[in-house]
Amino acid sequence: MRYATNILATCVAGLLALGIVMLYSAGMSQSGARFRVMQLYGAGIGMVVCFIATAIDYRWLKKIAFPLFGFSLLLLLLVLIPGVGTFKNGAYRWLDLGPMYFQPSELAKISLLIALAAWGQLHGRRMSEFKYGLVFPGIAIGLTLGFIFLEPDYGTTMLLASVCCILLFVAGSNWKYIVPPMAAGAVLMGVSIMNNTVRMKRIMAFLHPEQYRDDVGFQSYQAMLALGSGGTTGLGLGNGRQKLGFVPEHHTDFIFSVIGEELGVIATIGVLLAFVAIFICGLYIAWNARDRFGMILGTGITFLIGLQAFINIGVVTSALPNKGLPLPFISYGPSSLVMMLSGIGILLSIASYSQVNGSEYDVFEPELDSGFEPEQQELLPGST
Repeated sequence: MRYATNILATCVAGLLALGIVMLYSAGMSQSGARFRVMQLYGAGIGMVVCFIATAIDYRWLKKIAFPLFGFSLLLLLLVLIPGVGTFKNGAYRWLDLGPMYFQPSELAKISLLIALAAWGQLHGRRMSEFKYGLVFPGIAIGLTLGFIFLEPDYGTTMLLASVCCILLFVAGSNWKYIVPPMAAGAVLMGVSIMNNTVRMKRIMAFLHPEQYRDDVGFQSYQAMLALGSGGTTGLGLGNGRQKLGFVPEHHTDFIFSVIGEELGVIATIGVLLAFVAIFICGLYIAWNARDRFGMILGTGITFLIGLQAFINIGVVTSALPNKGLPLPFISYGPSSLVMMLSGIGILLSIASYSQVNGSEYDVFEPELDSGFEPEQQELLPGST
């Protein structure tokens, strides 16, 4: 377990440092240093939260799982109210906190995973039943995804839906209950995209990049040029040209293209390997957790980080349509950075109490994750 935690912490620290450096480089073409300063604030707050999450027993989160989830739903509702939520780039996704903007959907990602893990641990074998394995958790998932979809934020909706389906399966839900809602959701998402002119154009730009390279496909096409011009070793830190107004949002969703242009294929492969290492270490920690709650929660956090990185890199390399998701630990976004680092802190806490480390659990009451009530537990064969 020591190797897993060391590799995980090293990769996250490396990506975080690279993100700060590349954000500084990407901001050379912009007046002021607001983005760099806000990212440093986000990194500082995120590191504090990460250390706190690492130091405490992760099982304490079960006590606040459902209140925290309710609070995140309230914020998602508030952000949709004109005058309360901030309208930018055609969407209500932010709350103006004065010094910085906060994105409630980032908190909703983590809080929903914690709530689902607590639910899965609480009901144990009952998760194989339709009511406990789909209906009740499905209501929580549906409310969260519905609010995020209305912002609108299609990318986060699809990302979180995928992670939640994986989490329900890991928690013990019958796959026969999970597949039909997944198929129905995919159909509804497809219909919504077909009736949304902007999203439909993005799909067409993905299928025919040359035809739309001067329109909605401009961003993706210029990102490909940036990656191609970087070659093996890149043009040198700060020497990138596509960030000079050719790649919009190059400091957020498309910062991977700046890395490729200035530091080359070597750096981009290094970023890919770092995310692969984080994914493998995260799963190792989750599957060696001492209890069911840690296993479910660790798996959810790992897939959240891994899938988001996969989607972002896929978009920048034109392997996927434009989704608008930041690259974890690297892209600009203080809210995302704080929540991702808190997730890493939870993973490290799970590792410190893992089966491999052999930590004692005598400070809490025994877990009842068999799916039976305490009275029934006494009547089970072999119980004393």
